[in-house]
Amino acid sequence: MTTTPDAPGAPDADWLRLDRQICFSLHATSRAFNGVYRVILKDLGLTYPQYLVLLVLWERDDLPVKALGERLRLDSGTLSPLLKRLEGAGLVRRERSAEDERSVRVRLTDEGAALRERALEVPRRIMTATGFDLAEIAGLRTRLDQLTTALDAAAEAESGGGH
Repeated sequence: MTTTPDAPGAPDADWLRLDRQICFSLHATSRAFNGVYRVILKDLGLTYPQYLVLLVLWERDDLPVKALGERLRLDSGTLSPLLKRLEGAGLVRRERSAEDERSVRVRLTDEGAALRERALEVPRRIMTATGFDLAEIAGLRTRLDQLTTALDAAAEAESGGGH
């Protein structure tokens, strides 16, 4: 019989064990992914966050910084230094929008666009590292997306819906 935290007689202390925390499992997995990505991306001269920025720009180039941050779930304080380093490496350009001086747009340089070809091997190497096949990865990604949606909604509800 499985007990829940509010079930009569459930040992409350067991629910505070580190190995029972989904957040820690996700944290440990994230750190493990970062370790593998660090090795794989070294050949491209990229960090994992820089790779994420480029993934978005390879999908759709010429984005406002705000849209890029929303897509990556990063605030401008985190994103700006990343973009500055990518610009210094000659992979992106930041330019003020002609339509709105307050908006900064990010574009790939020719070198940044060309790096996409070299990056094509990254997802294959990551899949190999996980030991999962494509169907397992797709299923896991779907479940994680569902979890993210549920947690976003819960955070919104917990904060009083922004009121």
